[in-house]
Amino acid sequence: MVDTVYLIKKPAEFPIADLISDNDVMILIQDAVLRQPSISNWYACKEDVIARGLKISENRLLDYEDILNLIEKANKVIVW
Repeated sequence: MVDTVYLIKKPAEFPIADLISDNDVMILIQDAVLRQPSISNWYACKEDVIARGLKISENRLLDYEDILNLIEKANKVIVW
């Protein structure tokens, strides 16, 4: 179960690591995929990574359906 899903849209807007708990997930979308965070529980939108020609490990990529499933199961969603 995911407590909070953080949808991050811009690379400079990563939340402070202290805000992200083990039950939270950070998902990089849009231009945020250009910079990878130092925490362990993050993923990137596969379509945004492909559109920007980036190389990110396949185990870090979520497609739109995966993201939607996480949002539906989360207790809270925060968009940065």
